Amino acid sequence: MTSHQIRQSFLDFFRSKEHLIVPSAPLVAKNDPTLMFNNSGMAQFKDFFLGNGTPPSRRIADTQKCLRVSGKHNDLEDVGFDTYHHTMFEMLGNWSFGDYFKTEAITWAWELLTEVYKLPKERLYVSVFEGDAKDGVPFDQEAWDLWAPIVGEDRIILGNKKDNFWEMGDTGPCGPCSEIHIDLRPQADVDAVPGKSLVNNDHPQVVEIWNLVFMQFERKADGSLIPLPSTHVDTGMGFERLCMAVQAKMSNYDTDVFQNTINVLEKLSGKTYGSDEPFSDIAMRVISDHIRAVAFAITDGQLPSNVKAGYVIRRILRRAVRYGYSYLGFSEPFFHKLIPVLSDQFKDVFPELTAQEEFVTRVILEEEKSFLRTLESGLKRLDIIMTSLKEKETNVIAGSEVFELSDTFGFSVDLTALIAREKSFIIDEAGFQDALAEQKARSRQDAAKEATDWIELRESDGVEFLGYDFEETHSHIVKYRKVKTKTGEEYHIVLDRTPFYAEMGGQVGDTGTLRWAVNGEPKVAFIVDTKKENDLFVHISRDKNLDDPLQNAGIVVAHIDEERRDKIKANHSATHLMLSSMREVLGTHIGQKGSYLNDELLRFDFSHFSKVTDEELKRIEDRVNEKIRENIPLKVMSNLPIQEAIAMGATATFGEKYGDFVRVVIFDPEFSLELCGGTHIPSTGEIGVFKFISEGSVSAGVRRVEAVTGEKALELMRQQEDTLNQLKDLLKGPKDIIKAVESLLEERTQLQKRIEVLENEKIQQLKLQLLDQVKSHQSFNLIIQRVDVPSADSLKQLSYELRDQVENLIAVFGAEIAGKPQISVFIAENVVQNAGLNAGAIVKDLAKEIRGGGGGQPFFATAGGSDASGLEKALEKAKTLF
Repeated sequence: MTSHQIRQSFLDFFRSKEHLIVPSAPLVAKNDPTLMFNNSGMAQFKDFFLGNGTPPSRRIADTQKCLRVSGKHNDLEDVGFDTYHHTMFEMLGNWSFGDYFKTEAITWAWELLTEVYKLPKERLYVSVFEGDAKDGVPFDQEAWDLWAPIVGEDRIILGNKKDNFWEMGDTGPCGPCSEIHIDLRPQADVDAVPGKSLVNNDHPQVVEIWNLVFMQFERKADGSLIPLPSTHVDTGMGFERLCMAVQAKMSNYDTDVFQNTINVLEKLSGKTYGSDEPFSDIAMRVISDHIRAVAFAITDGQLPSNVKAGYVIRRILRRAVRYGYSYLGFSEPFFHKLIPVLSDQFKDVFPELTAQEEFVTRVILEEEKSFLRTLESGLKRLDIIMTSLKEKETNVIAGSEVFELSDTFGFSVDLTALIAREKSFIIDEAGFQDALAEQKARSRQDAAKEATDWIELRESDGVEFLGYDFEETHSHIVKYRKVKTKTGEEYHIVLDRTPFYAEMGGQVGDTGTLRWAVNGEPKVAFIVDTKKENDLFVHISRDKNLDDPLQNAGIVVAHIDEERRDKIKANHSATHLMLSSMREVLGTHIGQKGSYLNDELLRFDFSHFSKVTDEELKRIEDRVNEKIRENIPLKVMSNLPIQEAIAMGATATFGEKYGDFVRVVIFDPEFSLELCGGTHIPSTGEIGVFKFISEGSVSAGVRRVEAVTGEKALELMRQQEDTLNQLKDLLKGPKDIIKAVESLLEERTQLQKRIEVLENEKIQQLKLQLLDQVKSHQSFNLIIQRVDVPSADSLKQLSYELRDQVENLIAVFGAEIAGKPQISVFIAENVVQNAGLNAGAIVKDLAKEIRGGGGGQPFFATAGGSDASGLEKALEKAKTLF
């Protein structure tokens, strides 16, 4: 069977089982803020399962375009390297909304697979839910009893909650599921190792092809499960895997789903798929997969861009183009040339691509041109970087280099990471993020900044930093320049010697003053920041009219803000103690990935692959405070040969560049030794106290903590104590505040439930009254009424409940809710079709009377506004429309 026949057979089969065949929803999720793209077959039916809408039929089947390249479902890095992962894929599915359940779902699945598709019964395995004591859900005996006579008990596998209990999200409909797996291995392999042992073990030829979900529970916010008032069926079968099984192939890419595209790539490149060039095969798989995702995303309204969903599409496109360039010899645009064959292949199932073929082709071509302009030079630059690293016997590409490739050559960090991985290199992602953050800050400044040339006052061999030992120096001004920014004018001043620490290594720059006299008249420049620029320490002042005073300055007294510096030093030293404590508590794999510290707090990014638990944070915190109480004196070893420092056990920051001679900061040689150029307190006791304030994820494998020390830590604890005391006062001084809050929350829940009951009773009474107001017309029944309801949702409930009792209903309601006007329009679907009416268009027209706007579907729409006095006028206007 061809892929077209396989898809059509699925739809025809379920049409014969009285299912309504519906079209695929767009690949781009239009109205779901939780999704960028539709990533499953059920995505377009979420409202039906949640009770927010009424399905057009209680039985539905379709094939849904899906995309999984971000968030929880991220298959991008696997695409091309194996036989069955994809970005875009089709999900065949059949649904029952309160109609049939396990018996029909299981029986029909088996009938379709074995009698229509003729898959060998002896190669099929099924799984059923083994139960979960914590949730109080028993073993799925019903599913077992249904499967046992069909497949035999020896081919049924028990699955745990992870594999065989499907949930829509943290709350909502859920239930056990049965997966159907197939063993596609050669017979010799099957004879050697039973397929049952390979199910759910990521074997490329023992794969799941269908998942039958039996939604019979609702997950509540407190984690409990309650039975749904009616049960539903939600199934999903991967079309590409099904084709592999039916066509007896060993790879999805060997099916005609992808072979048409691969054949075009063979002709364009002159290479043969399945040859002895593994990366050319990978490239063809990547490209034949990615063209589908890019083409259909553009078709459905998502253009490539640098933000959000657009960035995802651009990233997929550039990955494909780069593979074609690197491994298939394409130096000119080629990706867009695949659109015609793709359009022809899907013209009967997804005709929207054929309708927009020219547009999609043009968009892709322009993206290719843009990317190819920088790709070749970027790859050459990356080769130079990697060659240099090989000579240095390291495989880590610095974050600054990754940033250069991104900023100068248009390489996304993902692309650089991918190329690096192929060459056995890794990237310093945290360093890249730091460089990116710095660039964004510079861009914001540079966009509105105009700098004069440096005004040279005297020659200098460089800046001498004396800030480790002195808070004040007597210096000369070497040069200065004036800079215009959005916020005003500032001066950049360079001294021959300075106590000001310039922002480096995560430590912020110092602030303070420069003081001098001109002809006996005192002058002062307040330094608001200190930056390092090309090895210069640049002191920044926003004082006005400093030109003459600077040019005529003699000796300048440079003095830092000592109180601020002391707080910064305490935070910096605490960071060292924290890193050593982390390595003790979490493991020696912990490495610094980035840091930022000022006089307010310290922020630290580190390598770790799981959340740091509250208990672990407490242990780290306790260890740091223990070292603070020990009042360990600071020891600094300057100009130490780097190899000697490393031999001592000094910790180096990942990706940091060091010279031949380094500075080692030590707090107890048995505890903390680090290569560091920052400033520190003379002994740990001066830190005072250390307290974490947050922990979270930055990116894959990188966590971030923030903490405060000294006065800030005491301030935080006092704030927490004040908050606790205020809570006690509000709760009338309970002995156990936790129990008091729990009791209050329970009381609130009960009251909310009671309110819901009362509101529903009110709606039911209102419904009975409205039934008497129905006016019969020739082809429909009409209600136009102002109503008193508690919420906008009540308008929808009222409309739908009246629909169940009044045929051919048109209902227009107006209500003032919380001081705001609301209008709803309901039109029975048969009236929509026969009369050509559209509730969305009507409600937009009526909304003008209440100074608002709205919209919705042809059969139900709502609008809100700001002028409640216009409600009556809106309802009178509605009477003229029908």
